Amino acid sequence: MLKIILLSALTGLVLAEDLSLQPRYLEDVPQTRVVGGREARPHAWPWQVSLQIGSGRSFSHTCGGSLIKTGWVMTAAHCVDRSNTYRVVLGAHNLNTAEGTEQIMNVRQIFIHPQWNSRNVGEGFDIALIELSTEATLNSAVQLAALPPSGQILPNKSRCIVTGWGRTSTNGPLSNVLKQASLPSVDQETCSRPDWWGSFIKTTLICAGGGSNSGCNGDSGGPLNCRGDGKYYVHGVASFVSALGCNTFQKPTVFTRVSAYISWINSITG
Repeated sequence: MLKIILLSALTGLVLAEDLSLQPRYLEDVPQTRVVGGREARPHAWPWQVSLQIGSGRSFSHTCGGSLIKTGWVMTAAHCVDRSNTYRVVLGAHNLNTAEGTEQIMNVRQIFIHPQWNSRNVGEGFDIALIELSTEATLNSAVQLAALPPSGQILPNKSRCIVTGWGRTSTNGPLSNVLKQASLPSVDQETCSRPDWWGSFIKTTLICAGGGSNSGCNGDSGGPLNCRGDGKYYVHGVASFVSALGCNTFQKPTVFTRVSAYISWINSITG
């Protein structure tokens, strides 16, 4: 998941010289970094998971995800659409330290949205569900994410926070500790303007950030946590950013809108 992916189908739809309009997965952008972000309080986001890829006897972090049921994790389709050995780590804060709160799960099965097209990320459907081999034990470090009602649309400038173990400096290493950054939502009317993301923004996507205080420290697949009714709901699954970098002006981080897929989620997870 760390190699550059050239989105040829999308490139043909935009002016070649306008790199800011060429979407790339979050982990494929060399300028991925926190802008105004900070280390999260340990286990403040207890539904956040680390999706990891195995190589030999070792595993390394590749994407984020959210625990939505004790046996199910929600992530991005592009995180799991290749033949790899995956595992899920719940209850982690520092990925380089065994803290005693981690639950390490093997993957039983992966369900990618049937309309996902890896050659056209801007079309949406970048969502997948991972069935765990065993069910998680809920405690202070591991909790279920709250999902929004089906069809709910975030108001403009809703209070949202992205979380993850993303890069902390240009071309720098991934963060060992979970970090968070404030990303206010941007409504579709604004985000689909020609000087923003234009026609790339479908109704099944959410934009967040796009100004001087934006950032994307969350890996692909990680949650966009938005405040409502006194708690946080996972409204988005991190999908793509501008090829020029996560904090490109008027090119917010783009998330799969979870509320557009509630029926599909329920049909898979029961």
